[in-house]
Amino acid sequence: MRKLDFGAFFGSNKSVATPRPNQLIRPLVHDLHAYVPGEQPKIKGLIKLNTNENPYPPSPRVLSAVKAAVDGRLRLYPNPTSQPLREKLARLHGCQPENVFIGNGSDEVLALATRAFVEPKSGSKNRRSAKAIVQYFTPSYSLYPVLADIHGAGKNAVALEPDFSMPDVAALKRGQAWNFDAALTFVTTPNAPGGRGYATADLEKLCRAQRGVLVLDEAYVDFAKENALKLALKFPHVLVARTFSKAYSLCFQRVGYFVGHADLISALDKIRDSYNVNGLGQIAAEATLGDLKYYRTCFKKIIATRAWLSRELTKRGFRVLPSQTNFILVRPPLLPAKAWLQALRDRKILVRWFSAPEVSDYLRITIGTQAEAAVLVRAVQDLVSSLG
Repeated sequence: MRKLDFGAFFGSNKSVATPRPNQLIRPLVHDLHAYVPGEQPKIKGLIKLNTNENPYPPSPRVLSAVKAAVDGRLRLYPNPTSQPLREKLARLHGCQPENVFIGNGSDEVLALATRAFVEPKSGSKNRRSAKAIVQYFTPSYSLYPVLADIHGAGKNAVALEPDFSMPDVAALKRGQAWNFDAALTFVTTPNAPGGRGYATADLEKLCRAQRGVLVLDEAYVDFAKENALKLALKFPHVLVARTFSKAYSLCFQRVGYFVGHADLISALDKIRDSYNVNGLGQIAAEATLGDLKYYRTCFKKIIATRAWLSRELTKRGFRVLPSQTNFILVRPPLLPAKAWLQALRDRKILVRWFSAPEVSDYLRITIGTQAEAAVLVRAVQDLVSSLG
């Protein structure tokens, strides 16, 4: 049999230098600092108070609905627009399905907003144009600058007040750092990692002044005194982001959504991935909406534990900032916050520390069950006693 000469057939590549893989990566990606999620522990027995998960399981109705859906449907594609879920959310929020967009967690809807409403700097005639700016307060959700960097957009980070309250519109105008024409502005409300809630009336003033798209990121709103959803139905340039993760115990399923003007929702729908929300996630979210009484009971327990834990830590020398979320931001006594992070970890309690200078003196502690909070307080008492 004749031996084939593949080199002659395809052409010799002896003189062609094979590129190194890192030469094939866009410079933008080379320089990117990716979002850093909270640690997912591999050690058994840790009390996990670092990623703001609901300590209570999903409703039994939700678990039953998901288990019942693990059948022949797994070979089929899910509803491409999550239409049944959109309809249920529309009824809940007093709007139409075309005012609701469902995503693979709220992180995806935030990313799609960046793609839909912001010009990359390279695509803008003026690299400093407001059309190429993603704007946000700092400190806030650390994903926002990452989304801007991935998209090749400009960033405008404006400091919150020292107590993490939001500057009013008059102060923003005086300061001149805030851009009222920015293509996309993210406001985390209640704030993370600070935990402070913002009054709807104050947010409305910002909505009136802002001319670009304004996203009110309400990931933690179920633990707050008020919400700003009505602003998304009042102003055509405002979107409210919600998630089924933080309050509704569905982190594993990744379901988030926007509520806003139909034109903005339609634009997002054009650029989403096909079948972007998995079928079991859709079913779990729909079942969640059918048992809100269960979740509201869980919210009350978390809020009560938050108040108790805040009091107990304050008694032991911690500065506890006011919170309307399912976590608290605390400045510990006697040792730097990073040292407390390790000291608690040595006692199998996992909390979160951030290196950003605005919050490096603080720990963020998720509100767990009352029993978990009691273990934390005992560990803190032991540490305070040994250090004192």
